[in-house]
Amino acid sequence: MPSKYNQQQIELIKNKLNQAKSVVIDDYSGTNADDQVKLRSMIKKDQGEMLVAKSTLINLAVSDPSLEESLTGMNALVFSYQDAVSALKEIFEFKDEEEKLEVKQGIMLEDGKIKILSADEVEQLSKLPGKDELMVMMIQRLQGPAYGLVNVLNAGPRNLVYALQAIADKN
Repeated sequence: MPSKYNQQQIELIKNKLNQAKSVVIDDYSGTNADDQVKLRSMIKKDQGEMLVAKSTLINLAVSDPSLEESLTGMNALVFSYQDAVSALKEIFEFKDEEEKLEVKQGIMLEDGKIKILSADEVEQLSKLPGKDELMVMMIQRLQGPAYGLVNVLNAGPRNLVYALQAIADKN
């Protein structure tokens, strides 16, 4: 029977899992305190959170046998609350800069269902555009036809002005 503190930790992890869009399990053993502060601040600015927990508590909270192989060593959970990829981008940016972090597995959560992702799948997911990037792309796509329409409507008067200017220059 886990102690009261461990039971609280399991409940905390479960609550965070229910709120998150995606979760990454990473091995932070090569990082020092400064690296962890930097990583936490990078993740926090994208509405994410990093939680260090014992592997057995993570295993009890998730209760998925396919995670057991990655729950060895010093593990941290990185929760992405805003969208599924925002915090993942920060993890891989930190990993590329510092070369101290190992991403083991990921968890996608949708409608209470858990889907386990491999490290390669997590990396591919991190390369997708985030929610904010998708919104910018959609606005640009919506504005494109309007800009085209304005140019077409202005083309007639503009061409008339050019023709009149050419006649004036000729005389």
